[in-house]
Amino acid sequence: MWWIYALLSAIFAALTTIFAKIGLKNINSDLATAIRTVVILIFTWGITFFKGETKEIALISRQGMLFLVLSGIATGISWLFYFKALQIGKASQVAPIDKSSLAIVILFSVIFLGETFSWKTLVGSALIIMGTIVLIL
Repeated sequence: MWWIYALLSAIFAALTTIFAKIGLKNINSDLATAIRTVVILIFTWGITFFKGETKEIALISRQGMLFLVLSGIATGISWLFYFKALQIGKASQVAPIDKSSLAIVILFSVIFLGETFSWKTLVGSALIIMGTIVLIL
């Protein structure tokens, strides 16, 4: 079941890039990111309230909350850079570079999370990096 969610994530991430590229025309990229963030904030909190999941906030540990906040900061910084790159570059080149974060996630998951690094992981990461290089040249 997880792969269905992952596939839907990829589809909506692709739509995000296309919609953002169109929406960024004649707009400051930081302002566009702020608008997008407010929409996401309202949308996700609406879902959380509708599903009655807000009561779970009290169950989040201090460490969990710290890392969720750090993740939010990293997301915000990523979005600011992504929208700036998307504003001045081609979507077909910006998005693959952004998605090369997959190879970085694999590396970080081994370093910080202790996940295993197999030959398949190595080959897959190398292909992602090589594909990114081909697309930006």
